[in-house]
Amino acid sequence: MYGLWRTRGSASLGQYLKGDSSIRWATIGLSVLATQAGPITFLSMPGQTYESGIGFIQNYFGQPLALIVVCAVFVPIYQRLKVYTAYQYLGQRFDRKTQLLGAFLFLVQRGIAAGITIYAPAIILSTLLGWRLDLTIWLAGGLVIIYTVAGGTKIVSITQRYQMIVILIGMAIAFAVAVYRLSSELSFGHALSVAGKMGKLEAVDFSFDPHKRYTFWSGLIGGFFLALSYFGADQSQVQRYLAGGSLKESRFGLLFNAVVKVPMQFFILLLGAVVFMFYQFEKPPVYFNQPAYERAIERGYAPQLAMLQTQFDDVFEQKRAAIRAISNESSASSSSERDAAMARVRELDARAHEVRNRTKSVLEQAGADPKSKESDYVFITFILKQMPHGLVGLLIAVILCATMSATAATLNALGSTTAIDFYRPLIRTNASDHHYVVAAKALTAA
Repeated sequence: MYGLWRTRGSASLGQYLKGDSSIRWATIGLSVLATQAGPITFLSMPGQTYESGIGFIQNYFGQPLALIVVCAVFVPIYQRLKVYTAYQYLGQRFDRKTQLLGAFLFLVQRGIAAGITIYAPAIILSTLLGWRLDLTIWLAGGLVIIYTVAGGTKIVSITQRYQMIVILIGMAIAFAVAVYRLSSELSFGHALSVAGKMGKLEAVDFSFDPHKRYTFWSGLIGGFFLALSYFGADQSQVQRYLAGGSLKESRFGLLFNAVVKVPMQFFILLLGAVVFMFYQFEKPPVYFNQPAYERAIERGYAPQLAMLQTQFDDVFEQKRAAIRAISNESSASSSSERDAAMARVRELDARAHEVRNRTKSVLEQAGADPKSKESDYVFITFILKQMPHGLVGLLIAVILCATMSATAATLNALGSTTAIDFYRPLIRTNASDHHYVVAAKALTAA
């Protein structure tokens, strides 16, 4: 409602697609951040750490360098040519066919991504909360369509600013609660030490092994070119920083992301490590997607799952006792004794992981295997089971805010690209400014 009030009144095509000078660098920075950090970031990344550690952070190491290049090269060109879309530049630099090809590829790619952005979190929320899937999708997407069509780029930037603030506050509170809920038998520092020895805090790997999924070099080089293409040529991001009233505002907004993005991702991944340590003392479910687990029981697989549950419970008790023994060891213990104790913990953790994999196999046999990864359910399970009720609502609002902010940016970019790169040059070449605003709104809604 606030965004609709701020964008009330008629707007020219330039104001509808690029905003106005009231959009400052801080709003641009938060808007760019919100567009990239969709709901999967906040749902899945803590689970990513739970499964395989924080090494995923290396994927972002090239992004700050890419943003500096975008600020130095791309932004001045776009601002000087006063283009609405990145693909208009292709048309001016090369020819109409190149412009149409770039715009078409963007529409296909982002059109598919927009559906996933809404559908993926909707599956998880509807599964765990018992909501109807179609109503969850409409809740997340319907309101976004209304306000994006009504206010264009300015309302998207304004709402993203406040949505991102809610997201950051919610995740900070979740981190504080997770630390508070850690076992009193381990200090926070000791908990991180144990998590590190269990392989969850290996943030940087300088290996040149091409078979390793995440390394410093793949993140620095691959991440650089990935971010360069995303921030330099993807209209969903280009439109965010072209909303600034000047070259300086656009640059400051992007540099804000260059400074903030990696620490924010590290913080989210570290939250996953804290959740992991919490579940070393508080027994987790053998399979986090409990609705899928219950469907398998209903289909006659209860005996197999009961046997696996018993095995998992036994391994969990042994692992918890081993971690307690480590936490109670005196400093006089020899390094070989400490190493042997940690080796035992890692062995038991591997056994627990193997039991979970066998559980997943039973679910697949039962036809109850879920459409999303089990790790996607780790953080939302922690929220629903361990958070105070008021904070549960806040964290669900965080997920919905992330969904709405990413979806709004995508819809805004899809409508702008269709109107500017296809409709105006191919269908109505000499219409009035008002006509193109109406067309852009209709194409955004479509």
